[in-house]
Amino acid sequence: MDSVLHTTGRFGPRTLLITAAAVPLTGWAVHAVALYKQIAAKEKDSLTGLLRRDTYTARARRLLSRHGDDTTVVMVDADHFKGINDGLGHAAGDTVLASFGARLTAWAGPRAAIGRLGGDEFAVVLELKADRREQRLEQLVRMLHTPVTLDDGRTVDVGASVGAAAPASVGSRDLTRLQRAADAALYDGKHSGRAVLATAQHVTVASINGRRAGRPGTSVWGRAA
Repeated sequence: MDSVLHTTGRFGPRTLLITAAAVPLTGWAVHAVALYKQIAAKEKDSLTGLLRRDTYTARARRLLSRHGDDTTVVMVDADHFKGINDGLGHAAGDTVLASFGARLTAWAGPRAAIGRLGGDEFAVVLELKADRREQRLEQLVRMLHTPVTLDDGRTVDVGASVGAAAPASVGSRDLTRLQRAADAALYDGKHSGRAVLATAQHVTVASINGRRAGRPGTSVWGRAA
């Protein structure tokens, strides 16, 4: 009893009150963590960890507003993905998509907006100035063409088509127009193993659901096919 009284005297009633008040906060802390996980699940794709479309779009527009002409929009499609899914199974396909998500994150960095728009289609918006654009896009192409190791130890050859658009090249800072141009550029270089930079012509390419028709002039960089 003396030791209890001594302890009480040493810490004081204010300390005991704060300690007592903190006890029920434990439940709130657990609730906050659960709430955070729910929000993260809505914002991020569960397979790749990349942003879902709405969250990606909001962040991408903020980056365009903040960095303007120093921003680059990149569209990425996995090549021959259906063959991987059908030939090796959906688990292998999931591993490939998760690997692409990790590689895009490593390439673009934590300040970029990186989204999985659906299926095997990805988008990235990042601060990337013109004098570094060619080198960085070549690097991305190499990363996306590195074979993926599956859970059972097998490796699968992979590739991706990449299209990019910059405000100065396209003549617009509007995200929708930049993505349309980057997507049209991507289809100009589909399965070529090269990144294609969009021009102003790509904005006017007739398309259905963002998929190109026609073939305007292009600037092409990257890995040999």
